[in-house]
Amino acid sequence: MLDFSEIEIEKILNQYKNKKIKEKERYDKIKDTEEYRLCSRERAKTNYLNTKEIRKQNYEDNKVMIKAKNSYNYYKKTNNTEKFKGKFPDRYEILLISGYINE
Repeated sequence: MLDFSEIEIEKILNQYKNKKIKEKERYDKIKDTEEYRLCSRERAKTNYLNTKEIRKQNYEDNKVMIKAKNSYNYYKKTNNTEKFKGKFPDRYEILLISGYINE
C-alpha cells in the first residue's frame, strides 16, 4: 500500500475539497439553464430505455423474495406474524433461509 506523509495527505485532501467546491459552483451556474435541463432529460430518458430490460429481468429474478418480504412486512406491521407463518409457510421458509428473519 502507498505510504504518504502528513503533508501529502493534507495536500490531497485540499485538492479533493477544492475540486468538489468548483464542481458544485459549476453545477449551480448551469443547473437552471434550459440547455442543461434538456440535456439532462435526454440523458435520463436514454438511461431509462437502455436499462428497462435489465430492471425487468432483475425483478423477475427476485420476484419470489420480493413477494415474501412484502407479505411478511404487512403481517409484521399488523402484528400478525403467526398468521403469516400459517398462511405462507413457503414464503416464511424462504425468508428464514435468506437470513431476512432470525428465529
